Amino acid sequence: MPHHRSYLGLKGMVSALILTASYGVVAAQTMAPPPAVSVTPVVSRQVTETGAFIGRVTAIDKVDLVARVPGFIEERTFTEGQQVKKGELLFRIEQATYKAAAEQARAALAKAKATEVNAKLQLERGKDLARNNNIPQATVDQRAADEEAAQASVMEAQAALEQAEINLGYTEIRSPIDGRIGLATFTVGNLVQPSSGKLATIVSQDPIYVIFQVSQRNVLEYRRRLAESPSNTHLTIHIKLPDGSPYPHPGLTNFLDVQVEPTTDTVAVRARVPNPDGLLTAGGVVGVTVERGAPRLALTVPQAAVLLDQAGRYVLIVDADKKVEQRRVTLGVEQGRNVVVTDGLRAGELVIVEGIQKVRAGQVVTANVLPGT
Repeated sequence: MPHHRSYLGLKGMVSALILTASYGVVAAQTMAPPPAVSVTPVVSRQVTETGAFIGRVTAIDKVDLVARVPGFIEERTFTEGQQVKKGELLFRIEQATYKAAAEQARAALAKAKATEVNAKLQLERGKDLARNNNIPQATVDQRAADEEAAQASVMEAQAALEQAEINLGYTEIRSPIDGRIGLATFTVGNLVQPSSGKLATIVSQDPIYVIFQVSQRNVLEYRRRLAESPSNTHLTIHIKLPDGSPYPHPGLTNFLDVQVEPTTDTVAVRARVPNPDGLLTAGGVVGVTVERGAPRLALTVPQAAVLLDQAGRYVLIVDADKKVEQRRVTLGVEQGRNVVVTDGLRAGELVIVEGIQKVRAGQVVTANVLPGT
């Protein structure tokens, strides 16, 4: 019996300890502070609706240099890849043969002019003699024909001289545009001729074109806006470089293609973009953002606050009682790190941007308010 009482007493003490420990855990859980989250207010700001596209950079001017007369390259005056100016000498083909041809044509012209002078004098003498019937009229007619033939010979010699001088000028190949010159296909000492193909290529750098494809729906929206505001016929575009950084110079559209690309059902749009630093290179691919209308007021939230489940997009807000509430939202266009909310929120409401994973709807939280971004 004593042993039995001791066992019951020990069991009661253990039960009491377990109850005390359980009460302590519950009390500790009850006393735990609410989780902390960072919130930011829903902000009303001026936004501009935009469209995103992929664009191809294209030079406004592109020229392939070719030899217009045959000959050996005597001199190359540029460094590949450098900027060149319009009229700048780039190649010189050996000129000796063409200078000699020009001198020969000049001498032939002088000879033809002398023959013309003599034929004219002979015609004048013949006319005087014919008045006194000292020579027959047939002789005078022949001298008149000789004088006209001499005039034709002068014209022919003049044309030959001009062609010789043109050929001599072709031995100096100059840049027809301002731009950057590429690799030289032929070096000094090579024989070139018109059939040799391009010697080098020059592409203009500043300004430059960006061409991108838009849907017919975009074109229709543009035409409707143009009908409402006919004075504003061009759209401003902004470019994102391949590394994701924004290009500092906006461009302006200046051409809409007159036909639809049948394979993609899109229309090409061309924009003229300043390129003073040469950051845009012909043939490159860039991101294009097009402003679709005038700025308007809209509610925005950070993109980090927007969550997605099977029912769609939603955000978590903190109400006046510090409780978390789930709110379904309808989104508009992106604005950098923010996104436009067209339905579901009011200006000034606090959306959770940090600590979202730690909380659930209906839970009380401690909110640290961040400034609107």
